[in-house]
Amino acid sequence: MKREAKSLAERLRWARERAFVGRSAQLAVFREALAGGDGAPAVIYVHGPGGVGKSTLLRRFADESRDAGRPVVEVNGRLVDPSPAGVEAEVAGAPEDAVLLVDAFEHCQGLESWLVDRFLPALSPRTLVVLAGREAPSPTWTADVAWSEILAVLPLGDLDEAEAARLLELRGVSPAVGRRVLRFAGGHPLALNLAAGIATDGNGGDWAPTPDVLTALLQQMVGDVPSPTHRLALEVTAHAMTTTEGLLRAVIGPERGAEMFTWLRRLPIADWGRQGLFLHEMVSDALDTDLRWRDPQAYEEMHRRLGHILLEQARTAPPAEAMTAIRELTYLKRYGSMGEYFQMRREGDFHEDVLRPDDHEAVRRLIALTEGPESAAVVDFWLERQPEAFWLYRDSATGEAAAFMTWLRISTPGEDELAADPILAQAWEYVGRTSPMRPGQHMLVARFFVDPAAYGEISPVQHLMQLRICADWIRSEGLAWSFLLSPFADLWDPLMRHLGHERATDMPWPNGYTYSLFACDWRTTPLSVWFDRTQPGALTEEPPAVPTAGPAAPLTRADFDTAVRAALRDWHREDDFAAGPLLRARMVTGLPGHTPDRAAELLRELLTDVVDAMRADPRDARVHRVVATTYFHRVPNQMAAAERLGLPYSTYRRHLQRAHERLCDALWRRETSDRPAPVRAATADARLAAPAGVVEQ
Repeated sequence: MKREAKSLAERLRWARERAFVGRSAQLAVFREALAGGDGAPAVIYVHGPGGVGKSTLLRRFADESRDAGRPVVEVNGRLVDPSPAGVEAEVAGAPEDAVLLVDAFEHCQGLESWLVDRFLPALSPRTLVVLAGREAPSPTWTADVAWSEILAVLPLGDLDEAEAARLLELRGVSPAVGRRVLRFAGGHPLALNLAAGIATDGNGGDWAPTPDVLTALLQQMVGDVPSPTHRLALEVTAHAMTTTEGLLRAVIGPERGAEMFTWLRRLPIADWGRQGLFLHEMVSDALDTDLRWRDPQAYEEMHRRLGHILLEQARTAPPAEAMTAIRELTYLKRYGSMGEYFQMRREGDFHEDVLRPDDHEAVRRLIALTEGPESAAVVDFWLERQPEAFWLYRDSATGEAAAFMTWLRISTPGEDELAADPILAQAWEYVGRTSPMRPGQHMLVARFFVDPAAYGEISPVQHLMQLRICADWIRSEGLAWSFLLSPFADLWDPLMRHLGHERATDMPWPNGYTYSLFACDWRTTPLSVWFDRTQPGALTEEPPAVPTAGPAAPLTRADFDTAVRAALRDWHREDDFAAGPLLRARMVTGLPGHTPDRAAELLRELLTDVVDAMRADPRDARVHRVVATTYFHRVPNQMAAAERLGLPYSTYRRHLQRAHERLCDALWRRETSDRPAPVRAATADARLAAPAGVVEQ
């Protein structure tokens, strides 16, 4: 009787082994670690640029581990919840002799210290761990003599010429075409595989190198997809965080969802993990950008359909899966005008946790450091009244509390609550004046966002807070109103309006900040409507029309203040600075010698003059130092600026707020006066260096 064919898994394994080329040094180290023995590494750290073959190498490690009878646990850092709990959940129940393979480690690089100090030392000595990511290991590993004895670091680079030629030969590329491919793609494995896929697809004789490897190859591959349905499946996969067969059925239709998923899995640009299928990150970025540029209407329709499906998943997911579903939904927002609020390339440094009784003192310390005693008294009140409203954000390396959010759920506030918290009283008054809540409804108030290292700014911790807020917006039953609070309204106003939250009230606070409340009535904003009005927008905005006569349309005071902050923030970013709306303000266009080409130069001189004038006024000398150090000197962040100035961070932020107010007032007077004040001449050297006269005190 004829012997039956091997299983599909075995055939796939043999195919991978036949197609694998090079990496002999890395395989030798892994085999030594797999065999164990004295001096064998217990942890292997593979690192190299995107597309260099890290995932392919890890699949080979997995095959060899199974051949040796070792159980394999595979974790994809791109998909895992980047927190200690998330990693522990992925490996829960793994046997002591398991081989743990972690791919795309760069997506949870912030967990590195936690892995070194806590997770890895607690594993069985029989466990072998392989981490693979784009970044080299940090000094956390290399500075420890003990780790140097059991850690093997394997840099991964391009294939050499012989290995690259062998790869093309195995892919069926003819020698004549292969030579052209090698000149084009070098030894980069992803570029070689993409080029091989095109060169063997019937057009090999016409294949020729182009200036941009990845873009050119992707354009040809997108052009070769079999049908519009295949094209849509590819575009959905590029846009989504992960793609399942069920997601494709929902977007494309039940008839062809399974067919499209099978086709995608066969592409050399695709990979898959426990949560679903995904494209190589560089590939998905290029494909998504191409569609958004080429057919904005189709892009928005695909975004809307995909978003509605993920929105429903986020609304109905079991509690344990809710945050993963929210991450999938908010991932769609990484492009467009709001991209800066949603793009977090590095995660894992911090993770969300519930508040425990022994965390109360840490919360009190954080609020006192950041907002002062008046806010600390309000925090004390809510710690007693509604401790479940507090979410803690811990440093993953140390486990210590680094930040917190207070997310109040209020049905009918008591008189003592209104008396204890003026911000809540202001929100409640706004609700009563605008549209009172009905029985069974409640409001959510984001009362405190406290991250001393980046207070009020866009940051990884703020991103985690946004995920929590979005989860409750989507999953709360009976939600009538939500309120978000910020002392830096001009920074967050674009996102708030994008998310359907209008600026409702402002309240000065004793610490020197003015806190703005942004409000949304969810009874008039169904979730589907809410998502539809959060489209990414065009890839590039239309350039503003240059007026041929007459002055530019005047800015409102609020828009003017926002533009001043943006100009300061972009001081060292030439292109962004030169694109700001202040260049068309009357105070610039009315200056002697103004031409469109000189507008950026004149604005720099004007800002420098106004800041210098603050130094001359004894009342403003301190805030002058703060604004000059923060914006004109190259400090990495505001915490570093406060340290350079020798100020407590909370004091520094009060001075910076005061500086913004004084600077905007002075510039607004020039903008609205009949004749802008003259600006001094400046040399090219002065324009390129820190502004003349603005020196650190």
